[in-house]
Amino acid sequence: MSTPLSGPARQTSPLAITSLVFGLLGFLLLPLIGSLVAIVTGHLARGEIRRAPERVEGDGLAVAGLALGYVAIGLALLTTLVALVFFGGLFALIAATS
Repeated sequence: MSTPLSGPARQTSPLAITSLVFGLLGFLLLPLIGSLVAIVTGHLARGEIRRAPERVEGDGLAVAGLALGYVAIGLALLTTLVALVFFGGLFALIAATS
């Protein structure tokens, strides 16, 4: 009985795993730093996977980390904008009535 020969085992990219972990941390513990690390490592992981697809896998993990990082940054910017508009209007109202 012969067994089919398979190629070398593919390794999951450590950068892709890092991107996903820091993307989650960007929502939970480290809002700005976690999101930035997720974005940078996600792009690095996708480049690594594109250069050696026969050796490295984990594109889905990298994309998930990128998505979490970008969404967290977007929500932080939106929250900041809403706070500035709200408090700016509040201060303008207080100044106008004084």
